[in-house]
Amino acid sequence: MPSASLRLAVVGAGAAGLVAARELRREGHAPVVFERAAAVGGTWLYTPPATSSDPLGAAATHSSLYASLRTNLPRETMGFLDFPFAAGAAGSRDPRRFPGHEEVLRYLEAFARRFDLLRLVRFETEVLSVRREDGGRWAVTSRKLGDKGSGEEEFYDAVVVCNGHYTEPRLAVIPGVDAWPGKQMHSHNYRVPEPFLDQVVIIIGASASAVDISRDIASMAEEVHIADRSAPASTCNKQPGYDNLWLHSMIDHAQEDGTVVFQDGSSIKADVIMHCTGYSDLQYHLHPVSYKSMPFCVNLESDNVLLAFVCCLATCMTFHSLEMTALSPWTTTVSIHYTSIFFHPKWHLICPSSDCLGKLSPSHCLNSKVSGLLEFYQDGLIFHPKTG
Repeated sequence: MPSASLRLAVVGAGAAGLVAARELRREGHAPVVFERAAAVGGTWLYTPPATSSDPLGAAATHSSLYASLRTNLPRETMGFLDFPFAAGAAGSRDPRRFPGHEEVLRYLEAFARRFDLLRLVRFETEVLSVRREDGGRWAVTSRKLGDKGSGEEEFYDAVVVCNGHYTEPRLAVIPGVDAWPGKQMHSHNYRVPEPFLDQVVIIIGASASAVDISRDIASMAEEVHIADRSAPASTCNKQPGYDNLWLHSMIDHAQEDGTVVFQDGSSIKADVIMHCTGYSDLQYHLHPVSYKSMPFCVNLESDNVLLAFVCCLATCMTFHSLEMTALSPWTTTVSIHYTSIFFHPKWHLICPSSDCLGKLSPSHCLNSKVSGLLEFYQDGLIFHPKTG
């Protein structure tokens, strides 16, 4: 028998929030989506360069997109099963297999229009708190951006948290950098290369953003030096195809006169150090101080509260149909789980104490109708539910 219709709060209208709202409504539930921005898209909603008082933090903007960013996955793997991310689709303007970020946003906007999701979204609305009541329902307090006051409190049967987890930039530890006179920033706040004209820039990192941004900035900067902690200590190599791009080992220390010394012994006077070092790992525990991406979650310390994570690879864009059952005691987080380039959903259930071990069963959980086994993760253990 179908489950009773539930009133559900979805926090975030990016890829995860949109697909969660679509599937919840498809199963007969009544989702309400809260979105701080004025449009759908989440991290794919590009924000232009802004002067930030905290270039090392993420307070100034939600999105980490830079203007030249393209997907590092082929579009065929990024589409919903029943709404392909096709180059020839209506509204498509970028036919490349690895399109620019604008094309991904257009796709998400088309998805929202196709399934009539925009009317479910409360735009420019921030969630101030999510609190579980004694009766098992969830009290969600929200407020329109710009409004003052304590906000409006409403009650829901469950909460789906889809606000992403790339919110707290991780920074490299550099001895002496506090006295170094140059500018530091995190790649989260990088947008375009023009501000780095004729400057000497050090990029810390060797993953996708460091590779992209170093070459982007090299078109404008006098010199770009990449500091890679995995490179041998003797590394100091000019990169092929560039006259102003070098690869070094990691920074050893910074000096008050503006000099930055690498582990290979070379040194330069730099204007900017950019940390392309990713984001702090989310600690999914049920104490509010550990909710780095979910500061609005409060009073979740009780041992009988489980936190469910709906995880799929890269963009959470492959859910075909979800059946939400027994949602009353749950808050759910739709997030990202990287293990390969392919997409499939996983449900992660994290229990706050060992007292809950063995209490999980499919009837207690969110169920997926996609093919393959569901994996239930709890305190480091993996449970595969019976299939017959």
